[in-house]
Amino acid sequence: MKKLLIVLGLMSSFTYSYGQYALSDKSTQLNLGLGFSDYGIPVYIGFDHGVSKDISVGGELSFRSYTDNYHDINYALNAVGISANGNYHFNRVLNIPRNWDLYAGLNIGFYIWNSPPGYYGNHTTGLGLGAQVGGRYYFTNKFGINLEFGGGNEFAGGKIGITLKLR
Repeated sequence: MKKLLIVLGLMSSFTYSYGQYALSDKSTQLNLGLGFSDYGIPVYIGFDHGVSKDISVGGELSFRSYTDNYHDINYALNAVGISANGNYHFNRVLNIPRNWDLYAGLNIGFYIWNSPPGYYGNHTTGLGLGAQVGGRYYFTNKFGINLEFGGGNEFAGGKIGITLKLR
């Protein structure tokens, strides 16, 4: 009986330690990972900052390297993406458990790629608007995994990675 009470006490303290919301007001988290798309495997780093109980804003920097065959010649290309995003987090509204974070939002991004001589196309995309939907699962109050799907701008596909809460 004593062991059962200790286990129940620890479980309730772990649940309570996640905090009231997945990304609370004025907290910041770092996201790192890999993407999946038709144009290489992007590597990304980004951050989200809570501006209210349900809304976050953030930014992201990504890099990808891929090969494209044009007129029977393989060209090696590198692309760098810079984007800003805003997300609505549904945890409070949908009464989702604290160790989960479900969100959706919009992003605006710009991509620049290094094209070798003889390759067709622009070297920048201009600004593009996109949308994303994603979720996170937190193993602790500071560490979790994330999965996101999106489209609309040059980044179409998804990404998977880790999340580290900084504050």
